[in-house]
Amino acid sequence: MEIPDTVLTKSKGGKLEVRALDSRGSYVMCKYLDAKTMKPADQKRKLTLKRDDGQIVEYFIIPLKGAKRSLLVAAETEEKERRVWNESLQKAEEI
Repeated sequence: MEIPDTVLTKSKGGKLEVRALDSRGSYVMCKYLDAKTMKPADQKRKLTLKRDDGQIVEYFIIPLKGAKRSLLVAAETEEKERRVWNESLQKAEEI
């Protein structure tokens, strides 16, 4: 099998690796606002991924002290439908 150079990458340890597709889909990034002031409640974000096969995977993105570094923590996905507040349209909408 011929692997094109465009999908090859080197790890920090110098090992040659293939960048392979794990899944594809759409995503929603949520931030958390104080309900009274509508200012950020904290710096965490929630990333919700909907794969093409319909599976939903959620992660919390928690900023670390170092610049441009964050911790990604798997969240428990709930079965209920969630909605988010769209600030620009000033209305709730489906994730």
